[in-house]
Amino acid sequence: MSKPADTKPADTKAPRRSLAASVLGTRDERLAESQPPRLARIAAYALFLLLGFAVSVCGSFVQALWPPVGVLLALGATAATFYAGLRVTGTRLGAALPAAGWFLALVLVIVPRPEGDTVLWTDATSLGWMFVGSILGVICATLPTRTSWFPGVPNPPR
Repeated sequence: MSKPADTKPADTKAPRRSLAASVLGTRDERLAESQPPRLARIAAYALFLLLGFAVSVCGSFVQALWPPVGVLLALGATAATFYAGLRVTGTRLGAALPAAGWFLALVLVIVPRPEGDTVLWTDATSLGWMFVGSILGVICATLPTRTSWFPGVPNPPR
């Protein structure tokens, strides 16, 4: 007696998840997460704005220390900050505010001092730090979330 063609063998395993899906979660998992309360979300916005500022200042110094490891370390911290803002708040504004703090600090760090000292030079690591960091901010701020067209306002519960 043979088995019907539509039955699965007992030793079938679930499909393996990719490393990215294991770490970041799938789109459906991200959209199913619960929304934090409004007051906690506002506090997280302020915290991530300051954290984006701090990561930019620290990254501006770290990227020049150990080329190319320093720039990779600074970019990793930048990406983690932007993505954490997105995941913690569940809104695009949660990723956009750390990026805004990052850009604000970057503008302040780019300006040369009256003595002629500069933090960021015109070398490959500094330019890579600025370019790739801004691309990471845009990527994280445009990932799918539960929000409506306005970046900080969640959709009504489903």
